[in-house]
Amino acid sequence: MCASKKGVSAHQGHRMLNVTYKTAWFMWHRIREAMKNGGLSNVPPMGGKGQVVEADETYFGNLPEAKLGKFNSKGKLRAPGPKFGPHHKRAIVSLVERGGQVRSFYAGQATVTEVARIVRENVAKESRLHTDESRVYLNVGKEFASHERVNHGQKEYARGDVTTNTIESFFSVFKRGMRGTYQHCDERHMHRYLAEFDFRHNQRSALGVSDSERTVTALKGVSGKRLTYQQAR
Repeated sequence: MCASKKGVSAHQGHRMLNVTYKTAWFMWHRIREAMKNGGLSNVPPMGGKGQVVEADETYFGNLPEAKLGKFNSKGKLRAPGPKFGPHHKRAIVSLVERGGQVRSFYAGQATVTEVARIVRENVAKESRLHTDESRVYLNVGKEFASHERVNHGQKEYARGDVTTNTIESFFSVFKRGMRGTYQHCDERHMHRYLAEFDFRHNQRSALGVSDSERTVTALKGVSGKRLTYQQAR
């Protein structure tokens, strides 16, 4: 799990380790729990003076019908509140420090309030905030040293050093892993899968971290954490 860029399924784990699938599934979730925040209990804000933080949201998997809101007069589900993106999809918000670390959050639905809270609580005010043209960042962007945007709708993907290509690359790896390796993820486990992909990105080879060093860091993250089978379910 520490060496494979797109993860390893619990089915593969139970075959390799000669244990039951249930045992492997539980073990995998405990490893993801250890990977959270790279083993750190307190994480400082991302970015800083002169540094760039890219923010973006993506959508993966369908929301349960119960969370989609009430039915309209035509018998179709009506999405509640002002939000962006596909109303029936699960929203994931990620922040990446240019050349550094990524931090991902399962937001459920990409409301302006929720996305603004995530950005506000995790990015230093002195940072340059880079986003696409999504209106969800318009107001919160004013709280930072600068808010620079690229317009994907007009096929603009970079303007000087203004881009969201780094976070788009992270989303690409995440989606390939979720579709090709894990295939199914219950909504209540999404935060752990995000922690796993965040961890591998933040401990990547490009930053000089070897597979063995990455594994040692994950093991250190076990300290002070406990996940029971009932909690994992």
